[in-house]
Amino acid sequence: MAEVSVQNVSKYFGPLKALDDVTMDFPDGGFFALLGPSGSGKTTLLRAIAGFIFTDGGTIRIGEASVEHIPVEKRDIGMMFQNYALFPNMSVADNIGFGLRVRKVGAAEERRRVGEALELVQLGDLGDRKPHQLSGGQRQRVALARAMVTNPKVLLLDEPLSALDKALRVDMQIELKRIQREIGITTIFVTHDQEEALTLSDKIGILRDGRMIQAGPPREVYSHPADIFTAEFLGEANFLSRNGEGVLGLDGACIKLPPGISSTATLAVRPENMSLSVDAPAGDDLSALPAILERRIFAGAMATCILRCEGQVFKVIARDQDIPDLTEGRQVWLSWAPEKTMVVPGG
Repeated sequence: MAEVSVQNVSKYFGPLKALDDVTMDFPDGGFFALLGPSGSGKTTLLRAIAGFIFTDGGTIRIGEASVEHIPVEKRDIGMMFQNYALFPNMSVADNIGFGLRVRKVGAAEERRRVGEALELVQLGDLGDRKPHQLSGGQRQRVALARAMVTNPKVLLLDEPLSALDKALRVDMQIELKRIQREIGITTIFVTHDQEEALTLSDKIGILRDGRMIQAGPPREVYSHPADIFTAEFLGEANFLSRNGEGVLGLDGACIKLPPGISSTATLAVRPENMSLSVDAPAGDDLSALPAILERRIFAGAMATCILRCEGQVFKVIARDQDIPDLTEGRQVWLSWAPEKTMVVPGG
């Protein structure tokens, strides 16, 4: 296994700068997510690490070796593609063992390693089947086993769960994390799914327009976004309109601000960090403001509430059983702990 280090990497496609001085470290044995909107550069960065494209500047290291000019077949990486790219005419076992045959591994060693890979992904009795005889989740496991069977230093995953339905995605997130922890391989995956990135990764890199906007542990990036884009992109956020040094300027509002904040900083609160009540909260240890409940959207255990306060719209996510008496059209109170107010740099 190995650490991956990307330092000041740039990549042009004609006049388009797909990667703009990108830097991020991926420590040995960790699970890392590259997240961003379409065209942000996340897949380009993954392909540059893999060796499918060469960079125009900067360095990429896998372990102690600089690899930016080394072809893909010599980088000792495992790659799992979005569409799995399984050979339809081959059995599951032959698909998994393909990379071993290319490396001229002996037949007995190939059988042993393919058997171990099948057991790892819990497909031990399906080696003789063809891909079309498998479910989507099983094909995903076969592609994962094929990427890992050569014992690569680094595992790269390009939108690995995007073809699965929601329920199966959740199951496969658990399995993917289990397998990665079991073998301890440095894993970098690209996803457009924010929840998936938060669930799986030890570290997230947020890209936009080819630039690395912020990188860090999921909880840190989620709770302390570097800018408004990250606050909006990674989850949802209610932004508080500012009126000079104050906020909202509403009669009856009591919003406690973190000390020493910049007059240009933007303030925001995550929807799940706000609470709803019929009466104004007692005491002075909470931020609170009155609002009208416009919509209440039932979603099983949770409910999404849309509220309006002096022309500003807020979204609150709460347990449905915690707000049984709140009906659409009535005045309610929004409240939250002052420490849940995020200070987002920039205006």
